[in-house]
Amino acid sequence: MGLFSFIYRIGLSCHKLISKPHKLPVKVISIGNITLGGTGKTPAVISVAKAAKNHGLSPCILTRGYKAKSGDTCFISKGEGPLISAADAGDEAYLMAEILRGIPVVKGKNRYEAGLLALKEYPAPVFILDDGFQHWGLQRDIDIVLIDATNPFGNKRLFPEGMLREPLTALKRAHVIIITKSDIAQAESIAAISQEVRKINPDAPVFTAFHKPVELVDTAGNTTELKSLMNKKVYVFTGIASNIYFESLLRTNGVQIIDSKSFRDHHSYTQKDIDKIKADAMGLDIITTEKDMVKLKELNVPQNVYAFRIEFTVDREFYENIFRRLQ
Repeated sequence: MGLFSFIYRIGLSCHKLISKPHKLPVKVISIGNITLGGTGKTPAVISVAKAAKNHGLSPCILTRGYKAKSGDTCFISKGEGPLISAADAGDEAYLMAEILRGIPVVKGKNRYEAGLLALKEYPAPVFILDDGFQHWGLQRDIDIVLIDATNPFGNKRLFPEGMLREPLTALKRAHVIIITKSDIAQAESIAAISQEVRKINPDAPVFTAFHKPVELVDTAGNTTELKSLMNKKVYVFTGIASNIYFESLLRTNGVQIIDSKSFRDHHSYTQKDIDKIKADAMGLDIITTEKDMVKLKELNVPQNVYAFRIEFTVDREFYENIFRRLQ
């Protein structure tokens, strides 16, 4: 282990020691990961929240609101759409508030305090903790960990020398493990990841998941069937952790990507960015992600910009497992 990763590990250990976990008087499901980068947490949170509601529960999402300009603990949504801007909420939190009607979303760096705020208006929710595997201040009843099938652990080194947030042994804490992006990984790779995970944690069930394309959404929120993309030449731009999987989904649906632009994850778009994208696209339809689209609302965006909407799709037994655990 290199010096910087060693320092990071010491800091991580100290943070865990001084963090006092609080318990809320209701059930808490955490969805997180053990690595940096995009494993698909936001679509997974949305999917679990919808499933919980369909199961007759009252889900409420607790999120940090990553990259939010406002640090206040507050409601992003009370189930009827966003109450604050994408900049103040954070792009992923805003997207959840926009999609999840009938499901409140509460933002706070301290998720325990966010939970207490929610309980003032919602007395018996099931909390879904967004990106919570390393949130030591709140006890969870179920810890769900997502692992990217295309790059599960990088070089297996801790940040900053690698992509691990914690040593792999931390997977012992997980109650359920999901291998995401399984649709573009070899079966042998998925089997190898499962085997490695089970050596660390033989008790946690391992499921597989992928992202199912659903429809296109324009800047006004109107939807279009995916078949309109078949054999169409497009320009793509993204500001996500990894655009490889996103572009592969487009190609699988018959899209011809002529050119693309990749920004850093959680990029804050300016009008200059949009004008440059429009010029580079040279009249082609422009495709981006829903997470990127929510940050374009205050800008002058061409009418031919569409978000590619996807849904988290996981083994059916996964939901049976977590709802059984809640009971």
